[in-house]
Amino acid sequence: MQRELLKQNQRRHSLNLGENALGRTALCHDANSNHVSHDLEIDQKVSLESLQKLKLAFEEYEMDGSRSLDEKSFGLIVKKCLGQHNTNNSQIQDLFMKIDYMRLGKIAWDEFCTYMQLEYSKREECALRRKQAAFSLPAKVRRPLTHGEPVLRIHTVSDGTVVTLREDGAVQYWSPDLHLQKTKASVFHERAANRKPKYATDLIPMTQYNKLIIATGDREIQLYELSSLEAYCQISGLETLPLMVDYCYTGADECCVLYGDCQGCVNIILMSSVGETLRLWKNLPKTENVPTITLEHATMSSNVTFIRWKAHQDWVTKVKYFPNFSAVVSSSNDEASSVVIGCVQPSTNVEQKMKEITEGFSDGKAKKVQLNWTPQPRATCDQTVFSAYKGVKTYDLCKKHNLLVTGGMDRLIRLWNPYVPGKPTGILKGHSAPIFYLCISSEDGQIFSVSMDNTVKIWDIQDQCCLFTAQPKASLIHGDLSACLYSPFMKALFIAADHVSLLSLKTRRRIPGHVIASHSEPVLCCGYSKELRQVVSCSEGSVVKVWNFDTGRQVFEFGEAHGPSAVTCMTFDPQGRRLITGGRDGCLKIWNFNNGQCLKILRRGKKPRNGERQEICDCAYLKIHRNDSPNEPRQLQRPQPAWPDDLRSGHKEDILCIAQCPPALLATSSYDGEILVWNAVSGHIQCRFRSPGPPGHSQAQGLDSSVLTLIFLRSYTADAESPSVKGLLSSGTTGYVHFWNVQNGGKLTCCFKVSERQITKLTTAEESTVLYAADQVGYIYVYNIQTLSQDHKPPRAKPHSLSICIASDRRQILIGPCAAAVTSKCAVCWN
Repeated sequence: MQRELLKQNQRRHSLNLGENALGRTALCHDANSNHVSHDLEIDQKVSLESLQKLKLAFEEYEMDGSRSLDEKSFGLIVKKCLGQHNTNNSQIQDLFMKIDYMRLGKIAWDEFCTYMQLEYSKREECALRRKQAAFSLPAKVRRPLTHGEPVLRIHTVSDGTVVTLREDGAVQYWSPDLHLQKTKASVFHERAANRKPKYATDLIPMTQYNKLIIATGDREIQLYELSSLEAYCQISGLETLPLMVDYCYTGADECCVLYGDCQGCVNIILMSSVGETLRLWKNLPKTENVPTITLEHATMSSNVTFIRWKAHQDWVTKVKYFPNFSAVVSSSNDEASSVVIGCVQPSTNVEQKMKEITEGFSDGKAKKVQLNWTPQPRATCDQTVFSAYKGVKTYDLCKKHNLLVTGGMDRLIRLWNPYVPGKPTGILKGHSAPIFYLCISSEDGQIFSVSMDNTVKIWDIQDQCCLFTAQPKASLIHGDLSACLYSPFMKALFIAADHVSLLSLKTRRRIPGHVIASHSEPVLCCGYSKELRQVVSCSEGSVVKVWNFDTGRQVFEFGEAHGPSAVTCMTFDPQGRRLITGGRDGCLKIWNFNNGQCLKILRRGKKPRNGERQEICDCAYLKIHRNDSPNEPRQLQRPQPAWPDDLRSGHKEDILCIAQCPPALLATSSYDGEILVWNAVSGHIQCRFRSPGPPGHSQAQGLDSSVLTLIFLRSYTADAESPSVKGLLSSGTTGYVHFWNVQNGGKLTCCFKVSERQITKLTTAEESTVLYAADQVGYIYVYNIQTLSQDHKPPRAKPHSLSICIASDRRQILIGPCAAAVTSKCAVCWN
């Protein structure tokens, strides 16, 4: 219990979550922000300190001889211990009723703790369920067309094309789903046999100028046409070998090209008037059939500036410019300077800057300083240095989450505040090999990581937990890892090892902004608890959600109610405090639905045969054993023996619907159109009906005769102690509704056509004066059934759903989809 409270109240790290934090609070479908603080449940106000006070208060009552508290005593200690003296009594009463699901009128300390612990744990599961993420396995694998050097780098361009580069200079273009579109065996000029072949070290697209930048082992930076892969120009004469290269368009025909070298230096080439400069370079003399300019000559132009920073004492493992931070981030395996976030140009004081400007323009033109190859260390104020054990192989930086994430040889993923280098704010453990690649998905609040053993993981930033792991056996990614890239636009991870592979992220179908959705999956049933004034809805994804009927806010949810099987039907006990659900797994479950506690599981006595369906289509709660305690209904461990009439002359087809009429009537309908009315006490069949075909048809061959919904009509008189049975309504073929007299053997009284489509749900308001009918198309029909006249045409409306239940009184109805329609994902409340 204490651990659950600590999870709720403590922040595991100090990240600024920005818009994500707002998004989480909006998940409750709060229609009015003014109700947020007022409608905060009491159980959400309990802290560890107040919990200890509540325990002492319960113990004081136990010392006085009372092991449990009634509602009045419970309200007094809650107000006192929580310091909520102005708390509305109705909130305390609601909490008491949720805990006292047996309606005993008293609760004990262990019952209170059980309720709270289960509620907190289910809320934690709910939060994780909303963040569910997974890749489609196995990965889509594309074998290399030819054997050769490993893939060095993977990048995407603006149209979604994936570009790969191999060490021997081979470039391949792939479609987003990894279909090869174009390939070039080598972009390098062929050399003589006695010369060492040229090799590539890195690649980056220069999409704004339709170019491709490739760094080579000959200390060159080459530019190629992105469309034709023809050589455009190159910068040669670099002082050191460029290991990692990056490019960023900084605006208004300006850009920067930067590379990290084997001496731990970060080299930055700033360019302005880029289009004109590149056109001038293209007309220069050629070397190996490529127009060439040395870096020293390039920097003599006023449009080119070269800066070289000494950042590390070891090779640069990655370098990248982040425009949101206006900073260059570089990493190395040097522990003392594992990651350095530094400025592009040095900061200078105003006097020095004015002096440089005066000297530079004293002759009426800018003065160009001679190129200095000696790397300069940045000033302390111009950089932030992070140190990590065994250095850093890869990293990523996110402005939205204010987060720097690093990984390296020690197999740990560290989370940092980019402005606080002293200590990481969190450490993610789980990889068993060095970290090769990291990427932050700011939109989803997730981190994607790949280790050298080809294991892929998805992490949640806020909870710092692993959401998904793809092992090589499942993903079928094998071989030595050489390149990775996550594309946030395609929601896919590209991995190069022995072959190029694609891991696509499983994404839920996005619901249009104008559509209101209560669930991520189709809603199959819904109901209303009059006692607690709550609506409960169940979905095909086995998720049960509880809603406040007055405010429309979601107050609770729990998942995997029937494991992976859908919840197909539901009902409440007579007190409205316990929920009974049936699923496609063939089980009935009894719940305290306000904290997700499963009180009992009812299973069939025998295992189903091969191919036999287990689905429970409908359920109802009947109380027929009068010798039971009114507060403790019998909990059956196994189904009772079948009624003899059911074995001899029961339904021959699947039963689709159940309706009950206390104290002893039960009606069932089947797929073949047969309706049976039972005496639930004796188990004998009282009436048997066959749903007729449409008028004018001698036989209903080819028509769907299944009866999907039944409802008893009851007549209310002032002098009667309980309402009497007026009749039975059932759905029929082609939109007909039939009215049956269930007395004296039963007979069909009348029928009337409601819709051109089959009726899927019937329900009535109190006193059975108004009938609501829903059809397969989504129309709702409203009838005055006091006389069951066919002379008037009912009004109709078209919501998003097909199942109806009366929520409070006859002025308000709750509408949600039934099993016949699985396209809607919301429940709608109408006046």
